[in-house]
Amino acid sequence: MFGPLGVPELIFILILALLIFGPKRLPEIGRTLGRGMAEFRKASNELKRSINTELALDEAATPAPAAPVWPARAEPPALTTARTPPAVVSPPVPAETQETPETPEDAGVEPPADTEPLEPR
Repeated sequence: MFGPLGVPELIFILILALLIFGPKRLPEIGRTLGRGMAEFRKASNELKRSINTELALDEAATPAPAAPVWPARAEPPALTTARTPPAVVSPPVPAETQETPETPEDAGVEPPADTEPLEPR
């Protein structure tokens, strides 16, 4: 609780203070020390608060840094990663329900222009 001071050290300090100041003045000295410590904490907290306020105002007042200037031969790093949406894939159709075209023309396939059409057998 008190850092390196242990219980035996605190008892020794209290007995020494009792012998030096006497039982009548010891409570008065304790109150005075307590008030002094409270004022010190209050001043310390006020100093911390004012420093934090000044830092916050200083950060708000400074403009944002300018964008870096890249050399002509270097490419700037990509700021965002572009993602292409996934392709929409329809579910497979069972073989029994698929219609099979009988001729290439039914399937929408055009024969090459330099060949003659095939005759059915």
